[in-house]
Amino acid sequence: MFLFNFLVLTILCVKCQGVYINGKEYDEYHFSKNGVSHRILHQKRFSSLPWVVRSVYNKTYLTTGWDSFDLETNPEVDDNEQAFLAGYLEGAETQEAIYDHYFNTVRSTCDDKTELCQRINHYLDTNIEWIKGMVEQHAANDPYWNQVNLFYLQMAGIVFGYNSVAPRDKILTVRDIMWINFNWDFGDLESAMKNETNKVLKGNSHCSALIKLLRSKSDILVAHNSWTGYETMRRIMKRYYLPYKNVTGTMVSFSGYPGTLVSGDDFYIINSGLVVQETTNDNNNASLWAYVRPTGQVLEVIRVTVANRLAGGGRSWTKIFSQYNSGTYNNQWMVVDMNKFSPGSVKPELLWILEQMPGYIRAEDQTDALTAQSYWASYNIPFYPDVYNMSGTQALADKYGDFFIHDKCPRARIFKRDHEKVLNAHTMMQLMRSNDFQHDPLSRCNCSPPYSTENAIAARNDLNLINGTYPFPALSHRSYGAIDAKVTSYKLSQSLSLWAVSGHSTGAHLPPFRWSTSDFNRSLPHRGHPDLFNFQPVLFSWPSQQRTD
Repeated sequence: MFLFNFLVLTILCVKCQGVYINGKEYDEYHFSKNGVSHRILHQKRFSSLPWVVRSVYNKTYLTTGWDSFDLETNPEVDDNEQAFLAGYLEGAETQEAIYDHYFNTVRSTCDDKTELCQRINHYLDTNIEWIKGMVEQHAANDPYWNQVNLFYLQMAGIVFGYNSVAPRDKILTVRDIMWINFNWDFGDLESAMKNETNKVLKGNSHCSALIKLLRSKSDILVAHNSWTGYETMRRIMKRYYLPYKNVTGTMVSFSGYPGTLVSGDDFYIINSGLVVQETTNDNNNASLWAYVRPTGQVLEVIRVTVANRLAGGGRSWTKIFSQYNSGTYNNQWMVVDMNKFSPGSVKPELLWILEQMPGYIRAEDQTDALTAQSYWASYNIPFYPDVYNMSGTQALADKYGDFFIHDKCPRARIFKRDHEKVLNAHTMMQLMRSNDFQHDPLSRCNCSPPYSTENAIAARNDLNLINGTYPFPALSHRSYGAIDAKVTSYKLSQSLSLWAVSGHSTGAHLPPFRWSTSDFNRSLPHRGHPDLFNFQPVLFSWPSQQRTD
C-alpha cells in the first residue's frame, strides 16, 4: 500500500468487536484498567500473531497538564500495516483531544485569508504529487523514501481512526489533519508566498534550550521550553515503538500535541541514543524565499521524523535531515549522542549543531565548544556567522540593538550568568522556568515600563502591560510565551524518560495563568483546557506496559 491510497479506503465498519480495515478483519479490544484506557488490535482469520498494535492512553491532562499516549506495533507485521494501524489506534483513542486541538489552532486559520490558504493547499497538493512519484519509484529499495511513505500512512491512519469514532458534526478531513501536522512548516510557507520577512512581530522568539555538562562531566542534562501561542496548550506526552525494518531509532518519546506525529516543540529522546531538540531561527531575508518550491523538497516535520528513525549518530542525523531542504520551519538543531558520553568522559561528536535557511544548511560537531564552556544555549538567533548574515538578522541588530545579537541578547546573557546554578534535573528545571522580569537587569529594555517579560528564559507576555510602550511588538502584551519545560539526563535518556511541566512559568512569584481572568479569555479559543495552569513537573518514566493480550 503506497502513499495516499488511503484516499479511496473502504469506510471502517464496526460490528460487535470486529473491525474491517483495508480489506482485513481485526478484533479490537478496548478496556480501562485503573482509569487508564487500553486498546489492542488482533488479526483474525487464523493469524498466529497475538496482537498487531496496542496502546495505553492516560487521560491526565486536566490534573497534570499532560495526557500520555504509549503506542506499540508488532515487528512481525508488515511496515505499511504497522504505520497505518498505529495511526488508526491513535486517531480512535485520542479523538476528543484531537478535535479540541483542531478547534483551537486550525479551524479558523483561513477565515480571513482564503486566497492565501488556497495557495498553500495548492503548494501542498503539488508537493504530495511529487512525493508520491518518488515513493512509487524508490520506497521499495530506499530507506529514506520508505520512511516518508510510512509517515503519510500513519497520518492517514489517524484520519481513519479519528473519523471511525467522531460524531458527525466533528468529522475531520485529510486536509484538516495535514494542517495540524504541517502547521509549523506553513508559517514560513505563508511568508514565502507573501515574499515577506518571517514574522510581522520582529524578534518573535520561539523556544529556549540548554545542554549542560555538570562538574567533572558527571552527567549531561538536555532541556527545552517551547514558546508559542496559548491556544496550543492541549498537550500529550507520547512514546512510539514502531519496529520498522532497517531502522535504527525504533522507539522515541516526545512532547507533543493531539493528532501530530512529531513533537513540534521539538524535543525527542530516541532509543538509538540520540536526544534531539531545536529552537527556531527566523528568516528575515525575503530573497531566500525563492528557494522554497513545491517539488524537489520534503517538509521539515517529515525530514526530522526520517532522520530520527534512520540516524545512528549526530553526523548521520544531520546528513539525512539535510536532504530535500524545504526552507520551511528553519531551526537550530542540537543533536546529542548519548553514546559519546559516560560519566567522567566525553567523546568527539557528542554534540552536533545544524542550522537551516532556505537553500542552505550548515552542520558541524560542536563538542569542543560544549566542553570548553560546559554548556550550549540556544535562543532563536543563528550561531553560525554565515547563517546569521544571510538570515537578515544583522539588519535587525542595526535597527534595534543587542536583542538581535547572538552573544548579547538577553537570554544569551542570562544563560551565561545562570548556567552554573544547574546541579541536577531539578535546578535545570528551575532555570528553564525562570522569569524575574521586573527585577532582573537583563530583562530591561527601552520600554515603558522599562522591562519586558519576553526578556527571560521563560516568557510570560500576558503579564506585559496592555498600555505599555515597546520598540517592537514582540516585547509587548500578547497571548504568547513559554508553555512548558522538559529535562532529561544521561541516565534518564537510557529509558527515554524525562521530567516535564505543562503551562506558563510562575518564575519569581509570578501569578499562574488563568483563562477566566485573562483578557484573552473571549478572543482566543481554548476548548478542553483547564481554567488554571498551575501544574508541577511530572516524571515520565514509561514503565513496561502490562496488558491482557
